[in-house]
Amino acid sequence: MPLEYLVIAGIALVALFVMIMLFKTVWRVAEPNEALIISGLGARGSSTDADSLGFRIVTGKGTSVLPGFQTARRLRLDSRAANLQVSCVTQQGIPVVVRGVVIYKVGDDLHSIANAARRFLDQQDSMNGAIHELFTGHLRSIIGNLTVEDLILNRERLTGETRASAADEMIRLGLIVDSLQIQEIEDGTGYITNLGKPHAAGVAAAARIAEAQRDQEATQAEQVAAANKAAAWRDSQIKQAVYQAEIDEAQARSRQAGPLSDASARQEVVVQETRAAELEAALAEQRLQAQVRKPADARAYETVTVSRAERDARIAQAEAEARETELRAAAHASQVKQAAAADAESVRLRGIAAAEATKVTGFGEAESARARGLAAADAAKAQGLAEADAARAKGLAVADAIRARAEALSDNQEAVIAQQLAENWPQIVEAGAKAFGNVDHMVVLNGAQGVEEMLAKALTLGGAGLGLARSLLNNVTSATPAAPAPDASPSGAPALSATGHRHAPRPGTDGAPGAAPVAATPDGAAGTALPERPAAPAR
Repeated sequence: MPLEYLVIAGIALVALFVMIMLFKTVWRVAEPNEALIISGLGARGSSTDADSLGFRIVTGKGTSVLPGFQTARRLRLDSRAANLQVSCVTQQGIPVVVRGVVIYKVGDDLHSIANAARRFLDQQDSMNGAIHELFTGHLRSIIGNLTVEDLILNRERLTGETRASAADEMIRLGLIVDSLQIQEIEDGTGYITNLGKPHAAGVAAAARIAEAQRDQEATQAEQVAAANKAAAWRDSQIKQAVYQAEIDEAQARSRQAGPLSDASARQEVVVQETRAAELEAALAEQRLQAQVRKPADARAYETVTVSRAERDARIAQAEAEARETELRAAAHASQVKQAAAADAESVRLRGIAAAEATKVTGFGEAESARARGLAAADAAKAQGLAEADAARAKGLAVADAIRARAEALSDNQEAVIAQQLAENWPQIVEAGAKAFGNVDHMVVLNGAQGVEEMLAKALTLGGAGLGLARSLLNNVTSATPAAPAPDASPSGAPALSATGHRHAPRPGTDGAPGAAPVAATPDGAAGTALPERPAAPAR
């Protein structure tokens, strides 16, 4: 039994080995870079294209091949390179030699593989020669239409036109071009070399110019460095001299330090004493300011304020009393006038009635006329008496007002004078401005400022009049005795005129010698006759 098992096992192994050998002999596998071309009995595949070819193409997989009935051959699909060297003539008639390289391969589609298999299956090594001859012809025809400058500057145009002209032929051969490169263009006549000489000469000239400029810059830098070196040496010597002078000065100061320190100490003592004296003086001045001057100023301000208030009160009271007296007199005169008018009207009416009665009773027109005449006379007499009483009452009121103003003037002359000047200020300014009315041509030197100065001078005439009136009143008051009552004798008092105005004594009579006359204003207030000022000269 064991021997039989061994025989069976051996037979099985031999049969397995034979089967493996037979499978290996029948089965063919195509590599990635090749295609299997199977021809023979039953080699047609299911593809329509393969049936028209009469053989079967297998790529990237395995297939069975019957030995003795079918044949399997391999077509390489990898890239190939063909060197090109073409001698041709350009459009300018210049012979050139163009060297390049073409990288090509069999197409991956079945049509390209079939075309390549029909032409190069047994002659795959001759592909490079065919490609060389093909591209040589196309390059000659294309270069013949180009210039040397085009070949040098526009090689992409040359390669593009070459590939485009050879594309149809490459398709029929089943090949495709991966790359076409022009490596070198040689010129036996030296044309290309001569083309580059101008640029080379320009580059050489630029190089020489640049070299000269660099040489010049280097020389300038060397000169600047030498100058800087000399300047540094000079600065060093100057600084050394300055340092030596400072050292000498420090030594001299150290030798004089003792006397200088004593003098400085004495000077500082004097300065401190001076400051102390100044502070004491300032303190005394502050004490005087706080204890004496400010209280005195406060008391003086209080006195002035109280005096002004009392003066204003007296003036207001006098004016009120004068106004009240004037109103009472006017009222009394009005009453008297109305009573007289009423009496005259009553007398006239009674006369008219008597005349009518006389006419009625037969006394005649003469008696009636006499009665009317008597009535008119009585009315005129009554009206005259009323007007006389009214004038007398008004005169008394004006006299009282003048007396009140005189009393106010004796108490406060400045206030009365200021009031009179304020009331007559337009006339004063008009009189001062009349000086400009006589000027035919005026030249103002200071512009707007000059005009302002002239106007200010005209307006200050009233202020000057205020000071002049004050001085005149002071002179009159000091030289004239106190005025008596209105009914005093004419020896020293001013007389009341028929219009109710007081007249001051004339110069040289009772008043002060040379004093300006005091004239009564229309409202009864005493005014000062101002002297005429000469007209201001035109600027």
